[in-house]
Amino acid sequence: MARASTGPAYPERFYAAASYVGFAGSPDSSASNAVVSKFNNEAALLLYGLYQQATVGPCNIPKPSSWSPVELSKWKSWSGLGNMAPAEAMRLFVKILEEEDPGWYSRAEVSDAIVDVQMNHDSKSEEIVENGNAYPETKTVSTENGKVVESEDKDVVSEGLGSISVYDQWVAPPVSGQQPKPRYEHGSAVIGEKMYVYGGNYNGRYLSDLQVLDMRAWTWSRVEVKKGAETTEVESCIPSIPCAGHTLITWENKLLSVAGHTKDPFETIQVRVFDPQASTWSILKTYGKSPVSRGGHSVTLVGNTLVIFGGQNANRTLLNDLHLLDLETMTWDDFDAVGVPPSPRSDHAAAVHAERYLLIFGGGSHAACFNDLHVLDLQAMEWSRPTQQGDIPTPRAGHAGVTIGENWFIVGGGDNKSGASETVVLNMSTLVWSVVTSVEGRVSLASEGVSLVVGSYNGEDVLVAFGGYNGRYSNEVHVLKPSHKSMLQSKMIDTSVPGSVSAVHNATNATNATRDLESELDAGQDGKVREIVVDNIDGEKTKNKNGGDRSIAVITKEKEELESEISKEKLLSQQLKQELTEAENRNGDLVKELQSVRGQLAAEQSRCFKLEVDVAELRQKLQTMEQLEKELELLRRQKAASEQAALSAKQRQGSGGVWGWLAGSPGQKEDDA
Repeated sequence: MARASTGPAYPERFYAAASYVGFAGSPDSSASNAVVSKFNNEAALLLYGLYQQATVGPCNIPKPSSWSPVELSKWKSWSGLGNMAPAEAMRLFVKILEEEDPGWYSRAEVSDAIVDVQMNHDSKSEEIVENGNAYPETKTVSTENGKVVESEDKDVVSEGLGSISVYDQWVAPPVSGQQPKPRYEHGSAVIGEKMYVYGGNYNGRYLSDLQVLDMRAWTWSRVEVKKGAETTEVESCIPSIPCAGHTLITWENKLLSVAGHTKDPFETIQVRVFDPQASTWSILKTYGKSPVSRGGHSVTLVGNTLVIFGGQNANRTLLNDLHLLDLETMTWDDFDAVGVPPSPRSDHAAAVHAERYLLIFGGGSHAACFNDLHVLDLQAMEWSRPTQQGDIPTPRAGHAGVTIGENWFIVGGGDNKSGASETVVLNMSTLVWSVVTSVEGRVSLASEGVSLVVGSYNGEDVLVAFGGYNGRYSNEVHVLKPSHKSMLQSKMIDTSVPGSVSAVHNATNATNATRDLESELDAGQDGKVREIVVDNIDGEKTKNKNGGDRSIAVITKEKEELESEISKEKLLSQQLKQELTEAENRNGDLVKELQSVRGQLAAEQSRCFKLEVDVAELRQKLQTMEQLEKELELLRRQKAASEQAALSAKQRQGSGGVWGWLAGSPGQKEDDA
């Protein structure tokens, strides 16, 4: 996303970043060596390519020889950017620098030509010690009459808890205890009267501590995480994992930390559970296909389901996918909703209205911030982009939001030029924006990565903001008691063009209430228009959208028309039920026929099996007979050979010949005798 912080606008901000990195002039070898010494190889090569793209343009130099691996790597980094516009390259250069070195601007030696004169801020660095290690902490000061004094947050009251009684004004309550380290992109959630703060980013380091603020005594304390036993619901008990860009959700008096950026990225989203009673972290066992890991996403609890949208993965790829985690079955599902979804983004805000409508506001890409509003109907799974009214906020990313009734409060964030100083509220029934209050100066409320929760003070809801980054890291707590009270019970109604599933939902929700249709579908209008039906609880006279009083006759006529439409819908429903019954009967007959056919098929299969057995036996007998015939033939040949040998021997013995007679044969003499 495009990072929000105070400072000069583009292109001066880019040149200040390039000077800080080491590209004071052309990025020669000495400058490249300076960049490599500050960043890892991957980040240094990417910064080099973006600088060349922003100052020279697309790469048109020949490919270096493979004998020069450094020059070849630099050429690949530059040429890989293609025809990226110089303005986009500038913004991406600054964005990557701020991710690698978040406090760069406060330490940069910025020339007078690009100093933010309106802010007139210098930066002074102090060291804080933790566990024996010293870390620089940026402290904002201003210059007045040549004297250096600490800057004060205008429009923020610091007079103690009594000032919380003032509506629509941010108050800095006097907190005690060991304050947490300044941070941004952390997660915050409330259990009871305690606000828990987990993780975050400080000076480019991911934090793993878990802090708790008692909102009765406004006292900070740190939670000591213990080791616990493995259960059937969790895979294993784990230590606190350093992370940032995650989301912290309260569920069944436990904390769910969903996804986030870590030093060693996971392949898929990890859901970690913290049990305040046992003070243990564990990994939640989930089933199904887990989404890819990410940070800067939004997580919204709708009933017992987590709705995850967008974010940025470990490869800095922006996402606009939608995933659901059923906390009853612990099963993941991904949905491709109809309609046009929001563009890929991160660091946006999300809220749910009437347990049905998911609202997405703002966020940023690598080069721009948004102020668009998108609505997802979680029943129809359909995206729409309704028309916003009132004081529409400026584009921003890194903001935080919470809901009180039908009001959605947005705090912080910013664009590429400055932080958002206004605290705004959206009535989610009428989609009308209004400004609650505004702050001036470098205030943590007008910063990126601030967290916002709803607490309670003297029985009334209050907004509690913590942390953030606007050129310096913050660990300040601010409280605001809003005066925007939801006095009307509002319901959202879908009016669709022909072809939609339903025209009106919940048109007769209260029998004694009057209806005020504040918008109608224009003839021939394409798309889907969201209308609001407002139930007047006090029974006061309603007014039409032109401001004129509606007569009882007009209201009665509209009521009759609605009742007529409802009657038609009921008749149509009865017809559909009758058709469904007939279809079920036909289906029953088909099922019986299918069962009969299956029985016949089973009998045929049994008969075929018997035949196959008989055939196998016959084949075996045939093989045996063939073997016997071969043996018989062999015996016949042996007999014939024996008979022939005997006959030959007899013939030799019976015929001595002429020479035997002349010589005389002893055998013959014996025979004669």
